[in-house]
Amino acid sequence: MTLSDQPPAAALVFQTLLAHGPLTRAETGRRTGLSPGAVTKVATPLLADGWIAELAEPAPKRATGRPATLIAVRGERARFIGVKVTADELIGVVADLTARPLVTRRAVLDSRDVGTVVLAIARLVEELRAAVPTGPDGSGGGGGQDGSVQDGGIHSIGVTISGDVDGQTGVVQYSPFLNWHRVALAQLVETATSTPTVIENDVRALTVTEQWFGAGAGLSSFALITVGAGIGCGLSIGGRVVSGAHGVSGEVGHLPVGGTERTCTCGNTGCVEAVASTHAITEQARAATGDPGLTMTQAVRLAHSGDPEVRAVFTRAGHALGLAIASVANLIGPERIIISGEGVATYDLFADQVRETFAARAFGAAAECDLLLRPLPFEEWARGGAAVAAQHLFAPPK
Repeated sequence: MTLSDQPPAAALVFQTLLAHGPLTRAETGRRTGLSPGAVTKVATPLLADGWIAELAEPAPKRATGRPATLIAVRGERARFIGVKVTADELIGVVADLTARPLVTRRAVLDSRDVGTVVLAIARLVEELRAAVPTGPDGSGGGGGQDGSVQDGGIHSIGVTISGDVDGQTGVVQYSPFLNWHRVALAQLVETATSTPTVIENDVRALTVTEQWFGAGAGLSSFALITVGAGIGCGLSIGGRVVSGAHGVSGEVGHLPVGGTERTCTCGNTGCVEAVASTHAITEQARAATGDPGLTMTQAVRLAHSGDPEVRAVFTRAGHALGLAIASVANLIGPERIIISGEGVATYDLFADQVRETFAARAFGAAAECDLLLRPLPFEEWARGGAAVAAQHLFAPPK
């Protein structure tokens, strides 16, 4: 029996336990809106097949009656491999059913050619498999193409990549940093690894982990904005990460904010990304100083030392980001907007401008949205791939 064979109520109970467990049956019912009888009915086969378990440690004793039994997801029931693809590196992780990382590895990419990258992913997958026993006792176990999985086996792989990624079809429609167009990546990796594979936009995958276990857990809505080589955004509304009808959603990096004639990676001008990505900041700092060899590190050093022209570059970036963040707040009214990505290492240089612009442009009560700075290493992005693979196990796309 697989989780995807279960009725929708079972998936709801499982997801609730995954994000908030261990819970008693009564608390599970309160959180899901299911009756005690319905919770018991869907929990019974999940218990029988080892997806969830009753804990030996009972819940605190109630004022009357016997202590209630806690139930929780069995993390060791299945394992998943997540791989984050960047322009020059692969970051991989093996995680259990609760997305708890078990081992991580990195591999340098010598080429961005599709075939080379797929082979590098396959090698990294084999390295990750070898680093962690495939069964809870080290005796083996594995996943099947029909979605079945032995206890502790690798069920599937989740690959995350920046750009226009259609997780439904498994196709990377366009990835500007790799210069890929219409690459059937899921099928290529699945063939190379003999393991079921799903793909997803890297920011949306990171949003899934934040929704389950991170700063978005328990919130009815939140947004995750990432600042780095690109400007990305993941949206969680009503407990679901929005993927868009064609795999495109939350592309705040390509909001037209004007104020610049710089050409974006998408080919348009005036985009947030054309002003506020790390590459854009570096290029603008080079123009401001007249030094074509200036690095981002050197630009940061100049800005911290008070160089007015370089500081102005960061201020413009902060203004563009503030406009983007305010647009997200105005459009969906999230409880929280999380700001992450490798670019937050320099966030202090434009934080004041971000908040000033956000406060000026957020409409009404949208200005009360909580802005949370949350640095996350690329290993967390790879973990997002494992989380997406796990999500496909119990909540496959329609």
